[in-house]
Amino acid sequence: MFVSSLSSKTTRWLAIASVCVALPVLAATALKTDAAKSNVTITFKQLNVPVDAKFKKFNAQISYDSAKPETSKANVDIDVSSFDLGDPEYNKEVLKKEWFNAAQFPKASFVSSQIKPGAAGKLDVSGKLTIKGKTTDVSFPLTVKKEGTNQVFEGVLPIKRLTYSIGEGEWKDTSMVADEVTIKFRVVTTQ
Repeated sequence: MFVSSLSSKTTRWLAIASVCVALPVLAATALKTDAAKSNVTITFKQLNVPVDAKFKKFNAQISYDSAKPETSKANVDIDVSSFDLGDPEYNKEVLKKEWFNAAQFPKASFVSSQIKPGAAGKLDVSGKLTIKGKTTDVSFPLTVKKEGTNQVFEGVLPIKRLTYSIGEGEWKDTSMVADEVTIKFRVVTTQ
């Protein structure tokens, strides 16, 4: 009886100790996004001429620990209807079914699955990118730097628009609008 009682107490103690050891691993700090200083832009080519556009509304939830980046997480939701090409008529056009189909798919999202130290002081980020109901695995390098008391996360993610059915029907023709799209982001956060 003493042995079984000791085993039970030892088992409980080990369980408590393992939870306590695991807690620091989960201690990445949740950061608050400064929307006024942050941006998500894209660049693509139309008739071989570079075109820049931006998303005016997005929400980034980042938990980051510089000492243990592998415990960090990032979730980004982008309001597709906030896409801005600089012209109201173009903005209406890209929200239609052939392009973003914003009525059916109002959000695009990225959810990290792994963040780890990479080359040249950058982080290697992997995760799932969902646009227009299509989800793919993506990876990209991420730069993290301090600006005063803020943390700044910057990255570039190249994608192919046709992978996500952006540009259907006659717009599949990549001689008009190139398949290659570069997503650039700068997320400024505070604690």
